[in-house]
Amino acid sequence: MNEPGQRLTWRPNVDDDLPARLSAYEDPADVDGRPAAGSAKGLVSLGFLGAALRRSARLWCALAAIGLIIGLGYFVVIPPAQKASVSVLLVDNPNQSPEIEIQTDMALAASYPVAAAVVHELGLRQTPSSFAGTYSVAQKTYQVLTITVGASTSSEAVQRASAVATQFLDYRAQYEQTQQQETETELNQQVSQAQHQLDSITKRISQVSAQPSSPARLAELSSLKAQRATASNAVSSLRSDVISTLVATRTVTQEMVRGSEVLNAATPVKRSFIKSAAIYAAGGLAGGLALGIVIVVIGAIVSDRLRRRDDIALAIGAPVRLSVGALARKYRVLDQRGGTAIRRRDMDRVVEHLQHAVPESSRGPAGLAVVAVDNEPVVAQAVIALAVSNAKQRRRVVLADLSAGAHAARLLGARIPGTGTVTTDGVQIVVVVPAADDVAPVGPLRSGAALNGHAQGDEALAAACARADLVISLVTLDPASGGEYLATWAANVVAMVTAGRSGAVRINAVGEMIRLCGASLRSVVVIDADKYDESLGASGAGYEPASL
Repeated sequence: MNEPGQRLTWRPNVDDDLPARLSAYEDPADVDGRPAAGSAKGLVSLGFLGAALRRSARLWCALAAIGLIIGLGYFVVIPPAQKASVSVLLVDNPNQSPEIEIQTDMALAASYPVAAAVVHELGLRQTPSSFAGTYSVAQKTYQVLTITVGASTSSEAVQRASAVATQFLDYRAQYEQTQQQETETELNQQVSQAQHQLDSITKRISQVSAQPSSPARLAELSSLKAQRATASNAVSSLRSDVISTLVATRTVTQEMVRGSEVLNAATPVKRSFIKSAAIYAAGGLAGGLALGIVIVVIGAIVSDRLRRRDDIALAIGAPVRLSVGALARKYRVLDQRGGTAIRRRDMDRVVEHLQHAVPESSRGPAGLAVVAVDNEPVVAQAVIALAVSNAKQRRRVVLADLSAGAHAARLLGARIPGTGTVTTDGVQIVVVVPAADDVAPVGPLRSGAALNGHAQGDEALAAACARADLVISLVTLDPASGGEYLATWAANVVAMVTAGRSGAVRINAVGEMIRLCGASLRSVVVIDADKYDESLGASGAGYEPASL
């Protein structure tokens, strides 16, 4: 690595493959005709949405619980209206269809004039239209209607139900009487028209009788007398029919008005408190659940963050060799003077994987760079665990924290830039923290190709690395500052990606920067992996690490 005569060699088609692989996130098919991982088709598949819902079960369950609480709170603060019902017995016209008559009665009961009369009678502070929305009319039989009215209190509901029934009967009586008057008017008009025709014939007979005698006059007079007789008989018959019709109509109207009455007094409608509370709670639960599902589904569809192992491997151009659960708080340094570290299974697996990625070195220290992709605080814990594990094996370890925020150094208590020794968990580790203005810190492997004009490292760093058995680097790569310096710290690189945190472009950029600096991207570790992800995480890029 340190010999200046060595050159970087690349597989010829690496540069061509990467853009094509990245374009799979925009193109529905991969370059070889297979469906592209993370394509738009996959985003809207039922399996994808199902995985998103299972993954975010806490969110939509929490929103459902909140909706349940809101529903119950609404029931307590604004309880449902108290209701009262009253039944009305109606006598309809026997000459009309019962189906038509009952529909007419229901329309009259729910009409604007009835609501307006009740509002005026009770002095309610609401419009007739709004009051009409507080009661309903239901058919019980062809002769019985049930009116149900809601109000804030039971007594008000009873009062309003009684008023609605009374005003309805009064308005119905006026309606039937109006109908009777219209019928009488129409019949009288028919009699008047017949009488007018008879009078016209009689007048014509008088005029013809006054004319001089002639055969034509006699013939016309004979015809007119015959017409008068016919018209007279028609008027007499019509008068008789009208009189009988009027009598029958008035009789029916009186029977309809007098026979229609309130069947039973208005009474409160019994309501189950538990049932009402359950309805409100169920409504709130359903609303919260629907809102949570909509949020999760829309978020999953519009998000460009990668979760599947195959997608991450495709974007970064290296296989996913290990995937574990969340590492947050599964390892932490309790005490700089030798506190006990808490390790759990996933952290141990990560440390073991990183240990296997450390190359065997016949001369000089072995080097491993761990690249954190937007997850520096979590990866810092794994790097510290790796350093402590090697230090306990009596290996001299240098931990270079080149990440944004220097989370590993801060956990170890090294807050000042420079090279220094810290004690943690009973072992000593040399911690290197670059200066704040050193955006491309140079490591101990000072290859001219890798440095590319950057300043040489300091003497303290060089001395510490010369005595070290292992140099571990925690690195954050930023396209704005480049990553050429990475090759001066280690030849082997392991990238650690948190599922669902970074997008395809960001992950691909990290992979490109690692390859461009000449380091070997051995594998990818996925943290907080989706337990429903069944993909393998094998890179389909055919990537071959650069050789020196």
